[in-house]
Amino acid sequence: MVLAVRLSDAKSKTLTPNSVMDRTLLLSDELLLRILSKLPDSQRNSNSLVCQRWLNLQGRLVRTLRVLDWSFVLSGRLITRFPNLNHVDSVPASFASRRNSGICVSHRVVSTRVDPAWPFGEENLLPAEAVNAGLRSLAAGCPNLRRLEVAGAGEAGVSAVGSECATLQELELQRCDDAVLRGVAACGNLQILRLIGSVGGFYESVVSDIGLTILAQGCRRLVKLELVGCEGSFDGVKAIGQCCAMLEELSVVGHRMDDGWLAGVSFCENLKTLRVQSCKVIDGNPGLEEHLGCCQALERVHLEKCQLRDRNGLGALLSVCRNAKEIVLQDCWGLDNATLSLAVICRRVKLFYVEGCSLLTTEGLEAVIESWKELQCLRVVSCKNIKDSDISPALATLFSTLKEFKWRPDTKYLFPSDVGISMGKKGGKFFKRT
Repeated sequence: MVLAVRLSDAKSKTLTPNSVMDRTLLLSDELLLRILSKLPDSQRNSNSLVCQRWLNLQGRLVRTLRVLDWSFVLSGRLITRFPNLNHVDSVPASFASRRNSGICVSHRVVSTRVDPAWPFGEENLLPAEAVNAGLRSLAAGCPNLRRLEVAGAGEAGVSAVGSECATLQELELQRCDDAVLRGVAACGNLQILRLIGSVGGFYESVVSDIGLTILAQGCRRLVKLELVGCEGSFDGVKAIGQCCAMLEELSVVGHRMDDGWLAGVSFCENLKTLRVQSCKVIDGNPGLEEHLGCCQALERVHLEKCQLRDRNGLGALLSVCRNAKEIVLQDCWGLDNATLSLAVICRRVKLFYVEGCSLLTTEGLEAVIESWKELQCLRVVSCKNIKDSDISPALATLFSTLKEFKWRPDTKYLFPSDVGISMGKKGGKFFKRT
């Protein structure tokens, strides 16, 4: 009996008002949330370990999330744990793989971990029904979603997101096909869209003129569109140009389009930037120049990692973009003097950037840039056949009139010191007129 009394006294002493207690319990959730939001991001993980309440409040501060396990979405734990998300990248979770695998396979648009004992390819993608179910759960719990990346979704799942998330502005769909684009049409406020049809070694799907036409009629507020591994032709590109009057940037990556598609670009009346990347052929048979048209508002044309041996395709592209003020050529194969000479059709060029084009010489570069009377900025990087020793006095004089000048074709050569260009790192030269 005496021992029981002593234990009771000991317990009562530990519960006195002078004992250590959680003072944050006196704060409302709203006030504590404001305090936690002021702390640096590096403390978020440690803050969430303090107690269950802090864990829940910290989850309400998270706006961007990369999902690795699709079951986390299907179970509803994602929207319970992070109710205020506005950006979700679910592509890694769309591939069934072991997260503890030490092998990672990457492409420029997708990356996933694989197990040597598992099959690799489309077999790794989750069924469309499972992805759709997760998207419905996500849409119901995160109505303020603004950006979403997903792979292997079906029409129903994408349509649910478009219906529930009225603020959705940016969407990336991997392994997309024509049927899925019927669901994209429900995203009425979409402004940025990235469609990835086929990725070699990962998955194969078809985006044709049918899908592009459905997309054009449903998403009329598009400002930026990127087509990766997509099929189609003149009709699909023309439909986008006619229906999406606000489109300002069009990117075509590794396309599988039919010959003649370039003529459809001229229907994009407000297009300002055209990007063509990783294309073996720009346009195999663009047709007659008088049928190509011209993008009157176009300001920038970027070509990266493209095969430019076909002069007809490049000539057609430059004809459509003849009003461009900026031309960027990066790591393009087959760009020699004769091919670059096609760019003289562009009379309004103010900025020219060429990098990694080893066939181009100083003579070919000089012949083109001398025809551009409005040129203000020139950047030449890693073009080994462009040599300082081949620079003529007329070309050196032209360099001195530029507002911005970067010259690093080959670090083995030194630029003449009497032009007034300062030396940069690794033998490069950079000049900017203020």
